[in-house]
Amino acid sequence: MAFAFIKHDTKIDFIGKRHIAYAISILLLLVGLGSALWGNGLRMGIDFAGGVIVQVQFAQPVEDEVLKKSLDIPELPGISTQRFGEGARDYLLRFSSAENTDAAALRTSVLAALAKAFPGNDVEIQRLEMVGPKVGDDLTNKALGALYYATLLIAVYISGRFEQRWMAGVAMAAVLWGGMYLAGLTGLGMGWLVLVALGITLVVCFVLKLNFALGALVGLIHDVFITVGLLSLMNVEIDLNVMAALLTLVGYSLNDTIIVYDRLRENLRAAPKQPLASLINRSVNQTLSRTILTSGTTFVATLALYLLGGGVIHDFALTMLIGVFVGTASSIYVSSAVLLALGDTEFYVHQQERPVYEKPGEHGIV
Repeated sequence: MAFAFIKHDTKIDFIGKRHIAYAISILLLLVGLGSALWGNGLRMGIDFAGGVIVQVQFAQPVEDEVLKKSLDIPELPGISTQRFGEGARDYLLRFSSAENTDAAALRTSVLAALAKAFPGNDVEIQRLEMVGPKVGDDLTNKALGALYYATLLIAVYISGRFEQRWMAGVAMAAVLWGGMYLAGLTGLGMGWLVLVALGITLVVCFVLKLNFALGALVGLIHDVFITVGLLSLMNVEIDLNVMAALLTLVGYSLNDTIIVYDRLRENLRAAPKQPLASLINRSVNQTLSRTILTSGTTFVATLALYLLGGGVIHDFALTMLIGVFVGTASSIYVSSAVLLALGDTEFYVHQQERPVYEKPGEHGIV
């Protein structure tokens, strides 16, 4: 007897409750946007902004404000401190620095300032990282480019798999790839380039009626924007670990969406006369056990990393925790709802039909 966490004949009306999900998503998007533009902003780590990060450990606990005041010296411009771990003994120190600053000189300056401010309290530098401003800009451009091109290739894959329009997807990718290259020659920042390219990608999918691809893209953008907005609200630093988590979430969210799409395709063939909303509900309910088990185990594993993994992996695990929850919800209420808004059962049944080619002379006519 097979194990089933949830019965396969559940009949939860997910699509009927989609407007509640819309309201929650819009609220989260607005809160995140407000935080990014007028609140905490996007706190970029030294990987992208450039600068120096030093992890220090004291023999005895020290106060945050006392530590910051003691390091407010010309040799360490723009200093900021952050408690790291438990016990007020471990701190992360961040400050801006010229690109040609010597690591040994920085280490000496930090140790001298700390020894002067806290005599008798031994301190040890456990980590020192330096990133110049040019390297930071380069990493920023590559990270944004990776997010965009991953999204674009996903659109091509979805177009071919679920809509049998590989050529349309490839042509769209080629045009947008070339457009990104030409737009880059104008000197426009990579962030703006990616936003413009994403907008064009969505418009092209809409015009070509690549609804499955459009639904997947809207879901991915929804997940990334909400996750980044909540990270801004919580004042989490965006570094390479967080960017890796965002790229992981793009693949994770897509995987869940494809499972629902695949079951919907089967139901379209089995019941081509039923309303699309009913078919989507059936597909989501039939895959619900798999979705909860997969998302639940991922959530538990990520929660363990968040609670026990230490400060280095803390932000990565937090990003994954948010993204797993948001990505699972978007597969049901965003990606599938786009299909419902842009077509009906007859339209999608027709999309699944493959052209039939006759061999020359098959019916006696050459």
